[in-house]
This record gives sequence, C-alpha cells and structure tokens, in this order.
Amino acid sequence: MSMNDKLAMMANQIARNLQARGDETAIAETADHIAKFWDPRMRKDIAAYLEGGGDRLSPIAAKAVRRLIDRSA
Repeated sequence: MSMNDKLAMMANQIARNLQARGDETAIAETADHIAKFWDPRMRKDIAAYLEGGGDRLSPIAAKAVRRLIDRSA
C-alpha cells in the first residue's frame, strides 16, 4: 500500500465516522480533524493527492481536503 493509499484510507475513515452528522458537518469536522491532528507533511501529501485526481477519496473526504486547500490559499 502506497503512502497516498494510506492517507486516503485514513481520511475516508474520519469522514465515514462523521457522516451520520450530515454531509456539511462531516466535511467541516473532517477538515478540522486533519488540520489539527495530521502532520504538515501528511496534509501536504493528501492535498497533492487530491490535486492529482484523488480517486480513492470518498466525496466527503475529498471535499474536506479541498476545504483545507482553499483555507491555505
């Protein structure tokens, strides 16, 4: 399993655990979790993965990562 696969799996797990709260809340809380608890290199790598297609990210996880990218722009 590649590092991108592991990061996608982790982001998807967070998103899945929060999904019951509704999509918008899950997106916001997934983004907040990644921002607070992931190493800066991990955040950079998952952002690059999304920018490169991010095909293994769930819709909620992808939107959360997009939100992080937009925050840092």
